[in-house]
Amino acid sequence: MRTILVGLTLAASWAAVASPPVPTQAQVARQFLRAILRADYPSAYRRLAPEVRAAVPPAAFAAAAQPLWQQGQASGSAIELYQIGARLGDRRVQNQWFCRFAFARDSAHRPPPVLLEVTFRDTAARAVLGFDLRQRQ
Repeated sequence: MRTILVGLTLAASWAAVASPPVPTQAQVARQFLRAILRADYPSAYRRLAPEVRAAVPPAAFAAAAQPLWQQGQASGSAIELYQIGARLGDRRVQNQWFCRFAFARDSAHRPPPVLLEVTFRDTAARAVLGFDLRQRQ
């Protein structure tokens, strides 16, 4: 019995070490945005939620991501986490969890003139539901 218990303990310890930690939403959002800023649209597309991929073909995704890539060409590809939060919905619209990033070169501006936003279904989701380029007028 002791041998089985030791074996199970070792197996559980090995499994804990072997499985990588689940990335945070901010990490997923950063990876998603960095892929877009590199024009690696296939990599970014794979991070979308399944229902988004079902509704948006890769070519349409690439076209939608183009303004972010262009902004990255003008502002540089270095980004910094700016804000994490929730946009509260109502009966018609669900809450949206988001991560917003600013270009590193804009770090002295508060608020930054451009924000890159990535949205998720809820706090547990790791698949991207949407993205946006928000420019302050």
